[in-house]
Amino acid sequence: MKIVVLVSGGGTNLQAIFDAIDNGSITNTEVAGVISNNPGAYALERAKKRGIPALCVSPKQFASRAEFNDAWLAAAQSFSPDLVVLAGCLVVISEAMVHAFTNRIINIHPALIPSFCGKGYYGLKVHEAALERGVRVTGATVHFVDAGTDTGPIILQKAVYIQEGDTPEILQRRVMEEAEWIILPAAIDLIANGRIQVEDGKVHIADYTFGTI
Repeated sequence: MKIVVLVSGGGTNLQAIFDAIDNGSITNTEVAGVISNNPGAYALERAKKRGIPALCVSPKQFASRAEFNDAWLAAAQSFSPDLVVLAGCLVVISEAMVHAFTNRIINIHPALIPSFCGKGYYGLKVHEAALERGVRVTGATVHFVDAGTDTGPIILQKAVYIQEGDTPEILQRRVMEEAEWIILPAAIDLIANGRIQVEDGKVHIADYTFGTI
């Protein structure tokens, strides 16, 4: 399976994908390309170090959002991917792109959807909101992308306990280490090996025991 990974920042989830391919946790998968909307994204450097094509398609290069959306989609399609992976990507995916890759775009969100998700919930804002609300458990979710924001079918979730003294930054790191870097590679491997089906808006996983991630 060929994947293209869309990123906006440092690329820690991208690195988790690389590591999982290297250690065999992800099988039958090749990263065909990495695309960022941010020319300063360190994720692009991570890709280049592995000899993987790395592109920057920035909204600042275009006169309108529509033109950017068209270019963003064209960049992804240029790699002919079987799956598009949003790994810390802050770009709102256009409806045209959702239709072009129906049930073939996945996203990692740093909370247990439906909590702390939707418009405005991204990056540290998610963890700030969780701490402000006083919840005891948070986590991460991998889901397919549809026309809504964080509303697509859920693939995998993993819980992370909040601890006394957590700051948004500390919590963000723990959610990455204990959840994101585990379930994103796991979801990619399941898809690569044909073990996921989407029916009536729900994900069905063949031969999979929840709680093993």
